[in-house]
Amino acid sequence: MFGDPGSRLKSEVFLIRNPKLLTFEWAQIRENCTCMKAIPVKFFVVTVLLLGLPLLGPSLTRKPLGHYFEFPPRSVYIQHAPFSWVAFCAYTVFVLGVTIPFIIRSFRRHTQMDSCPRQRFPFPWWGYLGISFGVIAWVLAWTRFSWFEKLQPHTFTPLWIAYIVTINALSYQRTGRCMLIDHTSKFLVLFPVSALFWWFFEYLNRFVQNWQYMGPDFGPEGYFCFATMSFSTVLPAVSGTRQWLMSFAWFQDTYSNFAPFSPTQPKALAFAVLALACTGLACIGILPNLLFPLLWISPLLLLVCIQACLGERTIFSSISHGDWHPVLVASLSALICGLFWEMWNYYSLAKWIYHVPYVGRFKVFEMPALGYAGYLPFGLECAVIVDMILCAPVSAAPLSRKIH
Repeated sequence: MFGDPGSRLKSEVFLIRNPKLLTFEWAQIRENCTCMKAIPVKFFVVTVLLLGLPLLGPSLTRKPLGHYFEFPPRSVYIQHAPFSWVAFCAYTVFVLGVTIPFIIRSFRRHTQMDSCPRQRFPFPWWGYLGISFGVIAWVLAWTRFSWFEKLQPHTFTPLWIAYIVTINALSYQRTGRCMLIDHTSKFLVLFPVSALFWWFFEYLNRFVQNWQYMGPDFGPEGYFCFATMSFSTVLPAVSGTRQWLMSFAWFQDTYSNFAPFSPTQPKALAFAVLALACTGLACIGILPNLLFPLLWISPLLLLVCIQACLGERTIFSSISHGDWHPVLVASLSALICGLFWEMWNYYSLAKWIYHVPYVGRFKVFEMPALGYAGYLPFGLECAVIVDMILCAPVSAAPLSRKIH
């Protein structure tokens, strides 16, 4: 669409000279495509579990269910637990315990971020358009011009369209390829899928009320339309960031032989985790202050456990031989997007605020500092959904055609 034959030829040469960036394995692609027929079934099962289980606990305890279906959501009906130093310290220790080994590993590897030679590509003209449009949208989001008053609440979507175009341009500059060009039709499908994807999180949030939207009242129809447009940018933004990070061979060099983990009974473990996730979801409406982290991890656990129970590859399959870089890159891509989400949200007119039990202090923008840890599993969820849609993992160099 935006490419040229010269750049295509250069990108093919780049792929041959940099085999470490060819993360698409043909056997895995064939396996994923074989599983395409099972995708509707898996999505149906996950949908039923995500929609039905959170209502089970409140129903059994005879709690009123009406406020869970208020639309648009305005009422605050959950009393969130106050800040607790004990909980804050315990959560901090847990987050550090998970992340510090990866940080130490990065310092022990004395390789530069761009350790392998790569072919240079010009930054595309449409990338400059994305940057320019993003700067204009950013200024309009954080200012209050009288002539822009009617459009002031609607700056979120333009900002993220600009981000999506720009991050794809950065990937194109590094490898001569990006999803926007090489998989245009599938990339566009991510937008409606993304909207539906995030509506699930909005539904789960009704049971914990960890965030609340502030700003103008659009009414039910307007709220649904404007929210859906905003939600549609989530997966394209995270997947674009993921592909850009994948173009850095440093991640594969550093984390492809890190710490192998291979359970002896993977299916049994998957069934056990699936049962625990389902139980937690059933109780989330009863114990929202304790089980609120399930909002972020339950969709991932359900999807991955169902894949494992069916004997399919999962996003964690590579760690059985010590390759953590797909997991790490997927998590970091959402964290990067999360920083931009929270930053652009801070001074916007239509915005969100947080009510996080026990750890709600020390905010970075509106988000409590420890809340950013939630973006790590969220990135994995995004990766699972996108890989299913694309029928292959997102790569720095997608093999959309035969290399001669």
